[in-house]
Amino acid sequence: LKCKLSDVELKNYNEVKAYYQQKIKAAVDQKGFNKSKLDVLEALLRLRQASCHPGLINPDRIHEPSSKIEALIEQVKTLTQDNHKCLIFSQFTSFLKIVEAHIQKHNITNLYLDGQTQNRKALVEQFQSDPKIDCFLISLKAGGTGLNLTEADYVFILDPWWNPASEAQAIDRAHRMGQKNKVFAYKMIAEGTIEEKILGLQAKKKDISDAIINQSSDIIKKMTMKDLNELMS
Repeated sequence: LKCKLSDVELKNYNEVKAYYQQKIKAAVDQKGFNKSKLDVLEALLRLRQASCHPGLINPDRIHEPSSKIEALIEQVKTLTQDNHKCLIFSQFTSFLKIVEAHIQKHNITNLYLDGQTQNRKALVEQFQSDPKIDCFLISLKAGGTGLNLTEADYVFILDPWWNPASEAQAIDRAHRMGQKNKVFAYKMIAEGTIEEKILGLQAKKKDISDAIINQSSDIIKKMTMKDLNELMS
């Protein structure tokens, strides 16, 4: 599900990109590519965040609109009117909190679960039994396994960047024994950002993209400056 960023969001993204292009160039010039790993990982993380919402870069901007959130709300409102339930996953709990504030303004009822949540079982039972709950916001790390949420038949991955196996585990929260309906899963991609570029890189060089997704120690060994420049262009 591709989302076109607003002019303000695109300007913000390009400012972040320009800053990290300069920072990485300086790091590589000074230390060499292989010793600039932390600078590369920081740049990739910040570009991912800028693709989602400016408030992930600058907390003072958490109340600003987001094209990705607006697209999500449009989808969820349509689905819930037809009595569908949705699971919404993000790797960033800070993004989930922003999403929650926005969807509540639209009278969309939700539950929320991340690594700090204590009453997981009670929340799952409430989502499964209460028809008034429209969606469940879940952090990928906390909700990747152990949850049976078959009342949902739509899944939204807000920042699809991680290991595809983890993504599949998230979708499987709905696609489990007891599910009576087909499950539809959507990846939300911000056009013209690193999210879109990583999909192209995945198709061309799966070993490289896997290393990036996992932020593994092999990232520098497998990634070339050409690959990095493609992501940062």
